Amino acid sequence: MEKFKTVLNIASKQTNFGFGLVALLTAGGEQIFSSVAFRCPCNKLNFFYGMVFLLVPALALLLLGFILSKKTWKLFTGLCHKEKMCKWKHLVATSLAFFQITSTAMVAPSSWIAVALLNGKYYECALTGTNISAYNQHVCRGVNAEMDCLKRLHRIPCDGGNEEVLQTLRAQSQILGWLVITSIMLSSLLLICVARCSSPISYLQLKFWRAYAQEESDLMDSHINKHAKELAERNLKSFFNQTPPKEIPTPSNNDWEKISSLYKFSTRDHYYSTLHRYVETNSETEPGIMRMMSIRSNETGDNP
Repeated sequence: MEKFKTVLNIASKQTNFGFGLVALLTAGGEQIFSSVAFRCPCNKLNFFYGMVFLLVPALALLLLGFILSKKTWKLFTGLCHKEKMCKWKHLVATSLAFFQITSTAMVAPSSWIAVALLNGKYYECALTGTNISAYNQHVCRGVNAEMDCLKRLHRIPCDGGNEEVLQTLRAQSQILGWLVITSIMLSSLLLICVARCSSPISYLQLKFWRAYAQEESDLMDSHINKHAKELAERNLKSFFNQTPPKEIPTPSNNDWEKISSLYKFSTRDHYYSTLHRYVETNSETEPGIMRMMSIRSNETGDNP
């Protein structure tokens, strides 16, 4: 889990290299998985067994991609309590953000399915267990002892006989695998072209924005840990020493809410993040003063 999370972090920092690394690791994992764990039962369960090994790991990788993505939780945390979500504009923005998250999470499962089809083992096992008479006759057509082939079709992956049938199934699987890869590449290229074409900023400014966003994210994690440690130490010292706590400025709930949403760049404001917008607009409304309160002052205001 930690290794996969590290890979996703790399993918978020360097998109092209990260996506390639995720795909490569997924392909390697599929090869190991198919050689160690996969054993076709060679009976009536062939179809379900093969399809489970082909699709369920892909679904697991998709869900894992959602779970380990910071953007997922940044989007969904507190979403049910936001009154603005009822507005059409915010629904569209949320849908677009979720689509972007899904596109990133689809890298690993798509790689799994493509490599599994190129390998052919899962497909061979699954398709020798189908109950579709027309397909079974098509597979066994032209094979010596065609009737025997139809009766023993589910045993072919284990017995090693009827190499012609296995070659046919393997060819079909690999064709599907290359079609999946081609579809992924074409759809990715199309989405990138549409995104770049509709971008409100130039290439270099987009590069700067991404660099700024990454630096801000790294520094935010560092400052959160530092501030949390400082506040915890303050509270512990106050408790054990039985002394009044010193005041530590801490953002209010409203302040956290303003900087926690996903941000869409606007050429009208020229802000590079929700934090950037908060700092600039806050400085304009209250020059020299940041609207921050201590935990103690918040508690005082909540309890008259």
